[in-house]
Amino acid sequence: MTIATDNRFNKEQVFMNERIRSKEVRLIDDKGENKGVVATSEALRMAYDVDMDLLLINPNQDPPVAKILDYGKYKYDLEKKAKEAKKKQHTVELKEIKIRYKIDTHDYQVRIKSIQKFIAQGNKVKVVVMLRGREMQHSNLAFDLANKFLSDLENDPVLVEKKPQLEGRNVTMYLAPQA
Repeated sequence: MTIATDNRFNKEQVFMNERIRSKEVRLIDDKGENKGVVATSEALRMAYDVDMDLLLINPNQDPPVAKILDYGKYKYDLEKKAKEAKKKQHTVELKEIKIRYKIDTHDYQVRIKSIQKFIAQGNKVKVVVMLRGREMQHSNLAFDLANKFLSDLENDPVLVEKKPQLEGRNVTMYLAPQA
């Protein structure tokens, strides 16, 4: 169902009742039955007889399609559907886990569990192995740690979006849930 829009204000322009300018419309009554092509004045009279509104559904057709309905209820239903769609929508967040290559085994296990939890929630994970000062000379150890993460997560539904790579003073990799 499309409603004509007014691009100047980026708001929906609703053509209903007396705002409909065409001489005749293809009418759908309040029960959903197609009444065929009817004069706009006749369609308006029919809408007012049942105490409802005449709403232009598709203004681009020739003649335009109009429907008899309760506009307040129609608008409420549209808002309710939009709210439901928004509720079901899941935004993917990028979670970041920062570690040093001298990480303790328990801390490492906690980070693995965090990654598994984030992936299970449907979020992407950025793993950053930070190198400070002279640790840059041992960047191979940071790559080894990043690859150890990958090997420990290979049984989980994890997709490697970006393999471990040196970016400045950090070794980073991106993980995502498999589709």
